[in-house]
Amino acid sequence: MEAEKNRITELFHIEHPIIQAGMVWVSGYKLAAAVSNAGGLGLIGAGSMYPDVLREHIQKCKKATKKPFGVNIPLFYPDLQEILDIILEENVRIVFTSAGNPKLYTRFLKDHGITVVHVVSSVKFALKSQEAGVDAIVAEGFEAGGHNGREETTTFTLIPMVREKISIPLIAAGGIATGKGMLAAMALGADAVQIGSRFVASSESSAHINFKQEVIKTQDGDTHLTLKELTPVRLIKNEFYNSVQELYKQQGGVDQLEKLLGRGRAKKGMFEGDLVEGELEIGQIAGLIHEIKPAADIVNEIINEFRATQRSISKIHI
Repeated sequence: MEAEKNRITELFHIEHPIIQAGMVWVSGYKLAAAVSNAGGLGLIGAGSMYPDVLREHIQKCKKATKKPFGVNIPLFYPDLQEILDIILEENVRIVFTSAGNPKLYTRFLKDHGITVVHVVSSVKFALKSQEAGVDAIVAEGFEAGGHNGREETTTFTLIPMVREKISIPLIAAGGIATGKGMLAAMALGADAVQIGSRFVASSESSAHINFKQEVIKTQDGDTHLTLKELTPVRLIKNEFYNSVQELYKQQGGVDQLEKLLGRGRAKKGMFEGDLVEGELEIGQIAGLIHEIKPAADIVNEIINEFRATQRSISKIHI
């Protein structure tokens, strides 16, 4: 398939401006390698990995693909320095950071020759990221499953506002799973798209099959952004979600929310397949996901639809 060329494909040395999000409990080496082999940029999600597990996934990814791939690191990670040491020791060349201050580690990573991208949910933090020296920014709207802004700014509002203020490459995320969505995001100023939810329902995703099947059953209105007092996430409405909402009705505080959430709630739902008591994070776009298929097929489907829609729009006269 012919490659697209723009600032993002040149920055990462990839064929298509499609980045697979580094999601917790979903984005292991199999998914990252599959997306990279298909011409996009695969990311290993370090947020749900102990340091030794991350090292293993990086090493296995190197064997599974000769193409570029990266690692996504939430900056609140408790073993962050150990994770950074592994990144350097394993010669990872691309790092996406999220959920923290980009000034803390951007210069450190770039001084070691690493391409750095930071995930934001507002114009304010996009500007802070650019000032910190990142190579590109992911701007993610509240349609997404994770790393949501408390302001609930939608992707197609956020992208043009960020584009207006920054000069570095911009990646759109949140509510994008199709070629049409990719074209729309790029028309608004994005250089590429980062896609999470669609790759959850892929053959190579490490998500539990129960969770994958729940994703493809999800329809409009079946998800909700919640837990803003802790870390805003979009959840499929299940028994755990109902418990959260009941606590809100009782005006429960942060301590009570933390106690209800406990430890390992996302692992229970997304990785172990507990659809009742697990935390099931997914974006609103799940309503357009109807089938589990290989990651390469997903990439090809998105690119083919992107190009077909480009041709179709070029014929419209007003």
